[in-house]
Amino acid sequence: MNINTDHLKRCISTLRVAWEGLQQCEPGDVLYEIYRAACVKEFELVLDQSGRLLKRRLRPYFASNRQADQLYFNDVFRYAAKHCLIGGDACERWLEYRAARNDTAHEYTAVWLRHITPVAGRPRT
Repeated sequence: MNINTDHLKRCISTLRVAWEGLQQCEPGDVLYEIYRAACVKEFELVLDQSGRLLKRRLRPYFASNRQADQLYFNDVFRYAAKHCLIGGDACERWLEYRAARNDTAHEYTAVWLRHITPVAGRPRT
């Protein structure tokens, strides 16, 4: 099954550039606000696209495409780990990303950045 990941790759690339730009600015600076908004937007897009693409990849493991499409976000990652599409550590990391996002949903402030940075900035294993 071929899945087009171009949009996801673009979002990840944009998130990296926005994060690097944010690190070079001082809080309160206009550019800081622009980069922060870009980080929030791209982080949301990466989460969303990752879940959608994994749902498509999980379809063969269900009796129907509809069953896979009806999975809740967290279950998508759990099933992906169950079927060895991602590792257990990766699954936990994605669930942490989602929990961090849900804890701070629509809170586009420095508090959000302080909350999400330890999770999103953690090196992947």
